[in-house]
Amino acid sequence: MTAQHGAPESQTQSQTLGALVHQLTQQVPDLIRSEIRLAQAEVAEKGKRAGVRIGMFSVAGLLAFFAFGSLVATAILALALVVDAWVAALVVAIVLVAAAAVAGLVGRNKVAEAGPPAPERAIGGLKEDIATVKGDHHG
Repeated sequence: MTAQHGAPESQTQSQTLGALVHQLTQQVPDLIRSEIRLAQAEVAEKGKRAGVRIGMFSVAGLLAFFAFGSLVATAILALALVVDAWVAALVVAIVLVAAAAVAGLVGRNKVAEAGPPAPERAIGGLKEDIATVKGDHHG
């Protein structure tokens, strides 16, 4: 049996296989470079989002520090009109410690929401590419 152009069928198949191998060797480096670029972009995007959240948390903490400095003095002076000054200072300090604990927990949760910086989409794409090259993926 011969192929369309008069060449034996096994010769046509080997040429086709050779062409496919040649195409694969040319396309794999491009595919790997594109997966690496995707991974870099994904990590940069996640890092930027986490950095903005951490920065906003830091600004909030700094502003709260200045505001509470004024409020602490006001609260101590106001309570000192009713109780001894040391009791007023102790009550205000306890309230501040409780507020600091709540703010710390909220900040920790916001940082945890950012998620791991691993490039999940790029890793998934690379796994699919490997499965396709191995012939495990049909789609």
